Amino acid sequence: MFGHLQRVSLSFLDKTEVGRLMSRLQGDVNAMQEFLETSVLSVGDLALLVGIVTAMLMLDWQLGLLTLSVLPVLFIVRVVWLPRAREAFVVAHEANSATNGALAEAIHGVRTVQASNRQAVNLTLYDDKARGTLNAHARASRIAQVMVPIVDSLTGFAMAVVIVLGGTLVLERHIEVGVLVAFLFYVQRFFDPIRSLTLQYSVMQRAMASGQRLIEVLDVPLAITDTDDARELPAPLRGDIEFREVHFGYNPDHPVLKGVSFRVRPGETVALVGPTGSGKSSAMALLKRFYDVQGGAVMIDGMDVRDITQESLGRAVAMVLQEPVLFSGSVYENIRYNKSDATRQDIEAAARAVGAHGFITAMAEGYDTMLGERGGSLSLGQRQLISFARALVADAPILVLDEATASIDSQTERQIQSALATLLAGRTGLVIAHRLATIRNADRIVVLREGQVHEQGNHDQLVARGGLYARLYRMNSGSFDDLDDLHTTSAS
Repeated sequence: MFGHLQRVSLSFLDKTEVGRLMSRLQGDVNAMQEFLETSVLSVGDLALLVGIVTAMLMLDWQLGLLTLSVLPVLFIVRVVWLPRAREAFVVAHEANSATNGALAEAIHGVRTVQASNRQAVNLTLYDDKARGTLNAHARASRIAQVMVPIVDSLTGFAMAVVIVLGGTLVLERHIEVGVLVAFLFYVQRFFDPIRSLTLQYSVMQRAMASGQRLIEVLDVPLAITDTDDARELPAPLRGDIEFREVHFGYNPDHPVLKGVSFRVRPGETVALVGPTGSGKSSAMALLKRFYDVQGGAVMIDGMDVRDITQESLGRAVAMVLQEPVLFSGSVYENIRYNKSDATRQDIEAAARAVGAHGFITAMAEGYDTMLGERGGSLSLGQRQLISFARALVADAPILVLDEATASIDSQTERQIQSALATLLAGRTGLVIAHRLATIRNADRIVVLREGQVHEQGNHDQLVARGGLYARLYRMNSGSFDDLDDLHTTSAS
């Protein structure tokens, strides 16, 4: 399950709650484990059942058949009971997943919850889900336990048959008293494994519901896979990038990119700008092949990224995202995350280059300081600087900065601006940014609007052209979101 979720398409993860996946990874897998443990006992119970039936038929086949006459009743009851039990356990598991999803969401967003004073409302909503889970599990348990009194009743009935008919046969001297006593013991032992199997069947029902949910995840196709003839990117890589009439949409009926074409030459830094929803981040995701294009092609050194092995593509393209993601572990381990063979000197040199060395060495244990989950003990700017150092250590020939300076303060931005020259030196760079200061020094700027290339050129050319970029620049705005408010036509 873990291995599959590491490789499954991002489109599946985009629409699936983390809490629900955690429920399947933990609760459903545990239910399968519990079933496998009890199945060993079930094999023993089945063997005992076969042995008892054989012994009864050998002692007196007529009395044995009379004793076994209760089995058709048990079979009919099970036929009626099974679908209801299976449905009840599936509903219980789904309710449990919904509750876990709400729990994970509330914990992840606890700062927003407290800032909005939503604690009481969230508690009420979670209480409703928890009570729904309780009711679903209680119903499943009630249905599961229905078989226990039925088996006990059939045991009593079978013993009554043996006593009445067997006693009559003893009185008529057709069988010995010892045979009757042996039958009574066998009847009692006969229903013991049935009762045990009934209880274990409840475990099996839970496992079947869990197995169905696990298979649903395991059946999610790996949308992004290597083709049979996928090739490694050549070394050394020049870093020539070309978007050739690219069409793409997360929903095919609502395209995000509509015939986008532009080229980034080796060693060139190109900035993508445009209003929210214009397709900037989508273009970056296609270059990294998080998704596949629905038309056209994304090329690196003349090779379609769909024909390149994912491993070599991962080595060739390093990314720095708007929200830096750090993992539990030391600062050192987080910086070398993309390159496990990086030396201590490489790590420190990268940290110095991006201006992170100072605050790292100021920590209690320096580079060996352990970070909490998601690096929560660091400021957003510090986390971003570490992600910059991570990208620098990766030493990829192509570097993608996806709004990497959008969420940091001005002082930290100045630090990063001074580090960008080092970071991009000798590399092909694609930069997404809303702040003018971040991209005005780019070799070329591509302005996207409504999924199409609206204009492109360097800063001076675009200002002189008097188009959308120039209007925003003259407004002295710090955000390209304002392009939505500019009712202008294309100047190019």
